[in-house]
Amino acid sequence: MSMINLIHNFSRKFCKPDVPDLKTGYQVRVYQKVKEGNKERVQIFEGIIIGKNSGYSAEETFTVRKISEGIGVEKVFPVHLSSIEKIEVVRAHKVRRARLNYLRELSGKALRLKEVPLKLRKKEFVEVSVGEYKKEENKKVENEEKLEEKAKNEFEVKAEEEVKEKAEEGENK
Repeated sequence: MSMINLIHNFSRKFCKPDVPDLKTGYQVRVYQKVKEGNKERVQIFEGIIIGKNSGYSAEETFTVRKISEGIGVEKVFPVHLSSIEKIEVVRAHKVRRARLNYLRELSGKALRLKEVPLKLRKKEFVEVSVGEYKKEENKKVENEEKLEEKAKNEFEVKAEEEVKEKAEEGENK
C-alpha cells in the first residue's frame, strides 16, 4: 500500500458521514459550537459558498461569505471540523464559476444571484485499496472486450446470412 493511501485511510477516520455535497453558489447555514467560559452554545453562520478548497477527506474546506450590517464577512470552514454541528443547505444559485471572488466588490441588489432548484446528495467516502481498484479496472476492460467480441460475432453472423440470401436469390433467378 502506498503512502498516499495510508494517509487517506487514516484521515478518513476523522470524516463525518452526514456531510452534504457542497457546491459553489449554495446558500448554507453552518451550525458551529462556540465555547465562552463555562458555557457552550451553537452559533449559526449563514451565507453563500464563494469557494471550495478541494482537499481530500479531512483536509477539505469551503469559504462562506455573508453581509453583516453592511460589512462583508467571510469564514473558511473545514468540512469535517469537530465543532461544526451540522451544515444545512438553504438554497442553490446558478453559478458558472468555481470561485465567486467577484462578489466581494458587489453590494446591494447587484449581489443577487439567480436561484435554481436544489438537488442534494450526501458525500460517500469509500475505502478502496490500490489492488481492488486495479481489479475493478481489469473487470471493466474484460467486460468491454467481451462486448466487442460479441458485437464482432453478431456482425459476422449477419454477414454470412446476407451472403446466403444473395446466393439463394441468384439460384432462384
